[in-house]
Amino acid sequence: MSILNSEFRILNYLVVASMLGVAALSAAPSRITTAADVTEFRGVIADDNCANGDHSHMKMGDTDAECTIACINAHGASYVLFDGKTAYTLSDQKLPEKFAGKQVKVVGSLDSRTKTIQVTSISAT
Repeated sequence: MSILNSEFRILNYLVVASMLGVAALSAAPSRITTAADVTEFRGVIADDNCANGDHSHMKMGDTDAECTIACINAHGASYVLFDGKTAYTLSDQKLPEKFAGKQVKVVGSLDSRTKTIQVTSISAT
């Protein structure tokens, strides 16, 4: 009877280990960002109300920077990087404030489905 009991324990152990393995794989991220995914993007920091960088219709300040910050604070807009053709949402919504209305280089990885850049760094150009 002890052989049957030890076989049952081994089988039980294998079932539990398999279930834990499946659970661990299910919790793993669906996409892992690698160094090859990180890219440099260049453009101007704007807001998604004035995503093309043209603040003339909003007139929320005397400068593009003032308008961008006012749209963020007063209208709940989000910071974007406008490259002259496309506006990309920025994952970091605090760092861009000091670069509002300025030409910058953003380093990060792009989620092309959502047009969102996972920001690694932002610097003035």
